[in-house]
Amino acid sequence: MDLPSAAHPLMILALDHRDSFEKSLFHAEHPDPEQLARMRAAKTLVYEGLLAARDNLGDGVPGVLVDELLGADVQKRAKDDGVVLAIPVERSGEKLFALEYGEETPAHIAASRPDYVKVLVRMNPDDTDKEVQLQPLAELSTWLRSVRVPFLYELLVPASEAQLASVGGDRDAYDREVRPGLVVEVIKANQDAGVEPALWKIEGLETADAAREVVRAARAGGRDGVGCIVLGRDAPRERLDHWLTVAAAVDGFVGFAIGRSIWEDALEQQLTDGDEARVIATVKDNYTHFAHTYLGAR
Repeated sequence: MDLPSAAHPLMILALDHRDSFEKSLFHAEHPDPEQLARMRAAKTLVYEGLLAARDNLGDGVPGVLVDELLGADVQKRAKDDGVVLAIPVERSGEKLFALEYGEETPAHIAASRPDYVKVLVRMNPDDTDKEVQLQPLAELSTWLRSVRVPFLYELLVPASEAQLASVGGDRDAYDREVRPGLVVEVIKANQDAGVEPALWKIEGLETADAAREVVRAARAGGRDGVGCIVLGRDAPRERLDHWLTVAAAVDGFVGFAIGRSIWEDALEQQLTDGDEARVIATVKDNYTHFAHTYLGAR
């Protein structure tokens, strides 16, 4: 598999939601077999929307990020369909990183044969428990390198109380003025601990200067082949369009991974009216829109 590039950016439809999918969308704390079947069918519907859009992506490379519990069928189909497959291995809904399958993780990765293995990590330089996360992340990173499976690291940097207070509680100001520098610090802490992603999945950045700063950190120390992609964070379309436009023009950003902003509203409506065709059409339109936004800003 060729690594994504500015010429052929990776366009991931993120569908790896588990805890939030169960609780927020399906309102199921402990889903029974019938509820699980409905959730799996919902993820398959979203994937159909991706397939419907794939001819509209221009130079973009279609990809799907999907879990084993609710998306095993999608995982298999993606491999058969030639869609780039990324799988999550973190335990969903946890504050601190832990592997979903523990010591059985290698077997699960081998079974799904992904193009990328993804983790979601919440980390802030002010955290007192960074080492608790960094050690298992480094172990996973080292093992993935040994089996030549690229590592996709989704980084969220939630504001500490002090950091938010420094901008008067304005979360937009935190995103614009504070978070980029914190992202750089966290990237370096991971690198120093032996964590070596092929791709960093980064929260949207408000300015090109901030995007360039993050790329410099990701590629520091001779890591010239490392790339960054933009994550969606369930943002409104206008905000996402801005983040994509900023990133696409910066060397080192090589795509995006967007989830709920593409499919959440359509699935919520489908749960009440049963209109599967509308879900597929809406996913197709939204996914295509973000692809064209990114491609047009390169």
